[in-house]
Amino acid sequence: MNHKIDTKLYDLLSFKNPDAILKEIKHILSIITCYNNFKSLDQAYEDTVKLFNGLYPGFSASNTKYHDLEHSASTALTVTRLIHGCIAEGYSFDPQKIFMGISAALFHDVGLIQTIDDTEGTGAKYTIGHEKRSIDFFTKYFKDKNYSLSLIDDSALYIQCTILNLPPKQIPFKSEESRSIGYIIGSSDLLTQISDRNYLEKLILLFKEFEEAGIPDFESELDLLRKTERFYNEVAQKRLFQDFEGICSHMKSHFRQRWGLDKDLYSEAIASNIEYIKRLANICKEAYECYLDNLKRGGISETFIKGKNKNT
Repeated sequence: MNHKIDTKLYDLLSFKNPDAILKEIKHILSIITCYNNFKSLDQAYEDTVKLFNGLYPGFSASNTKYHDLEHSASTALTVTRLIHGCIAEGYSFDPQKIFMGISAALFHDVGLIQTIDDTEGTGAKYTIGHEKRSIDFFTKYFKDKNYSLSLIDDSALYIQCTILNLPPKQIPFKSEESRSIGYIIGSSDLLTQISDRNYLEKLILLFKEFEEAGIPDFESELDLLRKTERFYNEVAQKRLFQDFEGICSHMKSHFRQRWGLDKDLYSEAIASNIEYIKRLANICKEAYECYLDNLKRGGISETFIKGKNKNT
C-alpha cells in the first residue's frame, strides 16, 4: 500500500473470508513460533467452520446473527495478532499453549449453537451461560483427541475471560503464562466486536439475541444504541485496561512488525465507531429511524427499515 498512514483495519484482509483469516493466522504463527506443523490448527479451524455451517455431527447450523462465524474466526485472528505483539514486547509463550489459546477463541461462542434435537427458538436463548456450554464442547473436543487433562483444564479457563461479569482475577490459572493468554482472549473478544466496521449496525442483531435470552438490560434496539458509548467507557474500557491489565496495548507492536505501521488499527477502528455513535446520539436523540438512516454500511439496518415499511 502506498498510503500506509491511511490504512484501516479492514484494508488488510476481508473478515468475511474464513480462508483469508486462517492464512493470516498461519503466517503470523510462522513468524512467532519454531514449528510449521499446522495440522491441528487446520483441523480445529475446519471444525469451527463446520460447526457454524451445520456440518458438524450432532449440531445444527448457527442461527445467531451477531455471534456468528465471522466473529469467532476474527477473534482467533485478533488473538494471534495480540500474541505476536506481546512476544515482540518480551513475553514468552509455549507453542502448544498458543495453539490452545487460538482454539479457545475459535470455540468461545459455540455454546450458542443448538444440537440437532434442539429445535425450539434459536441459540440466542443460551446467551446467559453460553460460555459454560462452550467450555464443555472445548473440553470434550480435546479429550477426544487425547490431549492431556491438565492442559485441557487450564486452557478451558481462557474462555472464562470472555464472561463480562466475571472478574478475571478470580479465574484459577495455573501460571502467569496461562493468565496472560486468558487476558489476551478476553481482550480480543471485545476488540474484535467493537472494532468491527459494521459494529453499530450489528447492535440491532445483538438486541434480538438479548431479547430472546430474556436479558432485561435494554428496552429496545434504540436503548441499546443509546447506551453503547456508556458501555464502552464504563465496561469495555475497564475490562481492557484494568481487569486485563492493558495487555491490548501490545497490539501496536504487531502492526509495526507485520505491516510496517506505527499504529494500532484496532484502537483506531474502535475510536471511529465510538465517535460516530456519539455523534448520532447528539443528532438523533430518541428517533430510532434516524439511527437506521445513518447506519447503512453493511445493509443490516436497511433490512429493518424495509420490514417496518412493509408492516405499515
